[in-house]
Amino acid sequence: MIKWLLLFAGAGFLYLWFKGKKQAKFTADEAAKIKVEQSKVVVPEAIIQCHHCSVHLPKSEAIAQEDRFYCCKEHLSSLDDRGWLGSAAWRISPNQDSRPEGLLPDLVVIHHISLPPSGFVDRSSTQFIVDFFQNQLDASMHPYFEEISDQKVSSHFLISRQGEIIQFVSTQNKAWHAGLSAFLGREKCNDFSIGIELEGDSAHPFEEAQYLALASLGTQLAASYPNLQFAGHSDIAPGRKTDPGVQFDWKKFQTKNNISIEKLPFGLDSR
Repeated sequence: MIKWLLLFAGAGFLYLWFKGKKQAKFTADEAAKIKVEQSKVVVPEAIIQCHHCSVHLPKSEAIAQEDRFYCCKEHLSSLDDRGWLGSAAWRISPNQDSRPEGLLPDLVVIHHISLPPSGFVDRSSTQFIVDFFQNQLDASMHPYFEEISDQKVSSHFLISRQGEIIQFVSTQNKAWHAGLSAFLGREKCNDFSIGIELEGDSAHPFEEAQYLALASLGTQLAASYPNLQFAGHSDIAPGRKTDPGVQFDWKKFQTKNNISIEKLPFGLDSR
């Protein structure tokens, strides 16, 4: 009798053990199935707006530039309706004001700048120019900075030695770049001009990357302002200014920009 009881007990134990294993496997399978189903849940993708045309599109399909997004390369590489170039780095300067009502720019003034003088030769010094145009230049960094730290100036664009384009002022506003000036009898050139600074000086040739960036920028500006003419700072402020100087190759500038000689009233000779 005891033998049969032990046999039944053993059989019951085996039955419960197999049932437990089967239940555990079922539970594990169900958990795995739930995990797979959860992994299939699609998280909605962020939708952003093109900074140029405001069209909505998935973030993964947009072109990112700093903290802005664009729907296509065409919009990235053109001026928007607020006068900002999508492909440029934007560093807004407080040194600006409005153009006279109804007046569109029809002149580009080319300058050069280096902070400190010739500082770009042995190190990157572009940030000093950015700080200067934003009134944030640390006068203690260089003796020359003490002389200019109180000046309030700006330009619409800066092209670094590496060809990076930085924009400080909308083309719809005046930047403070020309000072006392006159172009073919018209005074106050800031009112009707766009200022472009090239990082450099009169002692060193400008970089090929700068001419390429300048050509690209010229094309982008001409698309919005087809009547643009081009001059150097020395052309509109003779005797007071010498930039862009003898190192700037006006012939190369004309060739790369495919500009007619009529748009270069001061000619192609370096000066």
